[in-house]
Amino acid sequence: MHNVEHEPANKRFLIQDNGDIAAVMTYVISSPELYIIDHTLVENAYRGQGLGDELIKAMVEYARENGIKILPLCPFAKGRFERISEYADVLHQ
Repeated sequence: MHNVEHEPANKRFLIQDNGDIAAVMTYVISSPELYIIDHTLVENAYRGQGLGDELIKAMVEYARENGIKILPLCPFAKGRFERISEYADVLHQ
């Protein structure tokens, strides 16, 4: 498990490795109750380690704590939300 950082000012969740960004997920605030995931990137050297999933889990936890729904537009996030039923409570319909 890696340390996922949330940078609200930059509208992103990220995982760093020795100061370098290993993975990042960005979002757009459509309204105070709706965030749109628009991009997820895991650097090549870090692929296959589940970092993208960790980013999504962190955003889902944040959404639950703050009464936010998520609209996943990026293909990676959209696929995860379609496959993981536990995220249905924060999925924007």
